This record gives sequence, C-alpha cells and structure tokens, in this order.
Amino acid sequence: MKQDGYYFYKKRKRYSDDLIHEIVHWMLGIFISLILAVVLVYFLGISFIVSGDSMSPGLNDGQKVLVNSLVYKFSQPKPGDVIVFLPNGNTNLNYYVKRVVAVPGDRVYVADGNLYVNDVISDVVSGKIVDPGILSNEITIAQGTYFVMSDDPLDADDSRNANIGPVENRYIEGKVWFAFSKDDSKMHLVD
Repeated sequence: MKQDGYYFYKKRKRYSDDLIHEIVHWMLGIFISLILAVVLVYFLGISFIVSGDSMSPGLNDGQKVLVNSLVYKFSQPKPGDVIVFLPNGNTNLNYYVKRVVAVPGDRVYVADGNLYVNDVISDVVSGKIVDPGILSNEITIAQGTYFVMSDDPLDADDSRNANIGPVENRYIEGKVWFAFSKDDSKMHLVD
C-alpha cells in the first residue's frame, strides 16, 4: 500500500573487508606499541632530575633523564657510562649523575691536569683538571667500586672528593640512557 509523501530509505554504507582488516591491524599495532612502551619505561626507564651543571653541556640542571635500572644486573659499568648513584648510599642526599672513568683494578691518577687510567691519558674526560683531589697520588680501584667524574673537570664534586670517593656497585641505581630538555622540546640518547 502506497502512502502519500516521500519514502526515505537508509542508504547502507559498505566497507570492504580489506579496509576493516587494515583498521583493526593499525589499532592492534598501536595498542601493542603503547603497552610495550609503558612496560619498557616502567622497567627500564626510572626518571631522575639532574641536579647542578656538573655534567654540562650534555646534561644540565633540572633536566629529566631516564635510567635503565636493569642493565647492571647483567653487566658491569664501563668507562664512559653515565650513571645515577647515591653517594656512599646516603639516602638524605640527592642522587648524583656522573660518568664512569675507571673500573675495578684500574690504576688512576691526575698529572699535569690530565686523568691517567693505567698510565694512559683517559679520553673519557676532556679539559684540564685543576683539582685532582684524592687523585694527586695514584690509587687502584677496588673490586665492586667505580671511579666517576663530572663532565665538567672543574667540578670536583665526584669521586675525587674524599667524602664521595669511588662508588660502590650497590649504590648505583642504573645507567642514564635518555634525556629530555627542561621544556621537553628536545630529547636525545645519552652516550
């Protein structure tokens, strides 16, 4: 039976199976990537804030860094690694961010403003060292400890300071691997 007026038929949109498959594939990929990112950052990316400019120009005061807390469960720090640690395990102090310059068994001293590791000028530290601190005489790094220094050789608030000295393995929180700028506009890997 026909009635007066217009008939409105709902026009059905047809989506191809290929399009639906592609959309689901993309959504699944994004979901898996987000879950993986959260897991990785949670387990490998503890964040710390750099305090002071002793690691400039690479890392500056107030900059956020991500730290891999698992890497040293399976390996040992190497010269050149940037680490986060508690000086002498003192939880009342800020965490320090410094560069490993010598490992257990290494002989270390400063002469003529240069850092010597096993009687060879170290390429880990650049610039002249004005204050050798405890390195005015040669020391041998004990097992389970690491000698760390600031990237700024004028800043002696590192293992050269007798109050800090070589860092025990148990006080190392992990290896710095990623840094954000203060305003999160720039990011970079830390080497």
